Amino acid sequence: MSGPGDRPPSTRDWQSIGVALSLGLSVVSSLVLCIGGGVLLDRWLGTAPIFSLLGVVLGLGTAGYSLYQLAVVAGNRRVRRGGR
Repeated sequence: MSGPGDRPPSTRDWQSIGVALSLGLSVVSSLVLCIGGGVLLDRWLGTAPIFSLLGVVLGLGTAGYSLYQLAVVAGNRRVRRGGR
């Protein structure tokens, strides 16, 4: 990794990368699973867009909840560190 001044990545850098990666994976996986499940249910039951749309809504809800949980955890860490 090259960064400002070509310094080696610190522990904080790796923690930030881990948080961003886990957030991205949780959002994408919740959307893919919910929408994919809706499409499969629609094909199986013959109910064209109903379960696909429910899958979109459910996927967006779970992705939003993941973002909310991350914000709460980050806020708690910030309070414990003294507001930095």
